[in-house]
Amino acid sequence: MATASQPTVTLKHIAADLADKHKLPKKQATQMLEDFVTHVVKNLKKGNRIRIGGLGILQVRKRAARMGRNPATGETIQIPAKKKIAFRAAKELKEAVGK
Repeated sequence: MATASQPTVTLKHIAADLADKHKLPKKQATQMLEDFVTHVVKNLKKGNRIRIGGLGILQVRKRAARMGRNPATGETIQIPAKKKIAFRAAKELKEAVGK
């Protein structure tokens, strides 16, 4: 959970860092990252699993329809089936963050 003391790093920040590191124009680095995100989204929509070495696996999982309860009224309601994005962190990422 992010708080005021934890900065948020955006794609533009990452692109700027990559541009500096690889001596590329920032605009080109930003476009490459945006294309990467577009490619990931396109493949997830198709139902493909995305494995990014050192980071983890992204995949679409289906949630079945189920019965729920409205907390305000206590009324039983039907919650429809839907798809969700699941991320499983790679061992390297878990070890790096866990230290």
